[in-house]
Amino acid sequence: KIMKCGFVSLVGRPNVGKSTLLNSVLGMKLAITSNVSGTTRNVIQGIYNDDESQIVFVDTPGIHKPTHKLGNLMNKKAYNNTEGVDVILFLIDVSKGFGKGDQFILDRIKDKGVPIFLLLNKIDQVKNKENLLSEINKLKELYDFSEIIPISAMKHDNVDVLINCIKKYLDDSEAIFSEDDLTNVSTRFIMAEFVREKILELTHDEIPHTVTCYVENYEEDEKTVHIQVLVVVDRDNIKKIIIGKGGSMLKEVGTRARADMEEFLGKKVFLETYVKTLKNWRDQEKYFLELGLKDEDE
Repeated sequence: KIMKCGFVSLVGRPNVGKSTLLNSVLGMKLAITSNVSGTTRNVIQGIYNDDESQIVFVDTPGIHKPTHKLGNLMNKKAYNNTEGVDVILFLIDVSKGFGKGDQFILDRIKDKGVPIFLLLNKIDQVKNKENLLSEINKLKELYDFSEIIPISAMKHDNVDVLINCIKKYLDDSEAIFSEDDLTNVSTRFIMAEFVREKILELTHDEIPHTVTCYVENYEEDEKTVHIQVLVVVDRDNIKKIIIGKGGSMLKEVGTRARADMEEFLGKKVFLETYVKTLKNWRDQEKYFLELGLKDEDE
């Protein structure tokens, strides 16, 4: 089936709302790739699918040809745009205005020969809408942006407009990922990724990216969510590092992951984490199926 397909990268300073926007976009139609080698999932942040398009969001700055890292998946479809991405979404926090950090990023991306959308995020925090218009006029002078779109990722304002706008810049082709490659991602997957992300963040290079997290139990009522996450590693020495002295590392991982979970779910979260060593567990798909650890469809 021929549809609008392409790669989109999200760039911007820390805290301008990149992940909120991604969640907002993917909250509509979220998929990630299944059975992809460890590094690839760090490149693909999510895949937006609807009846007429497939938009693959790749890691920032995503301007380094994602083709190489996607090699094994991509040979199903020759990916002809050598620049790597079809559209760059450049996010700024409009409530704080355009600063030096933003200029630095613009200088890095503006010579890539790729359409750049300037996204003015957090418009819900701008009380005076006339100020917004004068800000847009000032920003128009900086660079010939393909599109300038005010949005609120948090409130989902104009996110649909953004998606429709992106489609105009994508070529028609067969889908990059087939239905078989995609798994719909449940909230459970996102919770597990929060824990995995904190482990990689806190342990730096000591931990290989093969560490995997599974949600073993997820129970939710009106105000609270109870979540149990199992961290699977393939060597005992990695397990020791993740647990840390007197459990200190795992505790910090849990504290940080819980904060993200609470923000994402909008509820109080009780989180328990365990670490387990399974030798060569990646060859033991069957073992996981028996344990019921595969992500169930929600």
